[in-house]
Amino acid sequence: MDFASAYAGARPAMVQFDATVESAPHFFCGSRTHAVHEAFDARTSAGPVEIVDNVDIAPRVPVQVGDSIAVRGEMVHDPGRPPVVHWTHHDPEGTHAGGFIRLHGRTYA
Repeated sequence: MDFASAYAGARPAMVQFDATVESAPHFFCGSRTHAVHEAFDARTSAGPVEIVDNVDIAPRVPVQVGDSIAVRGEMVHDPGRPPVVHWTHHDPEGTHAGGFIRLHGRTYA
């Protein structure tokens, strides 16, 4: 599925896209996984998204506002909010498609 269709849709979908970072990352502990995550806002060609990356699995991505990034992950929708893109890392159990965040030529997965 192409990115614009996934963005406009309502179902979860694996996506790959380019974006510009719009907020500094903040960190939190996931309520289900109890893993540390970093989250930041980004702007895509289709609109805003929130990127959520599990930094207990993948290395922290040192993004700054204005950075250009490439992202592969699973987009999920929450009505009334911008879509969330997570699974931006490898799956250590090998049961889910892996994702990544690419910044300045380095891939974080």
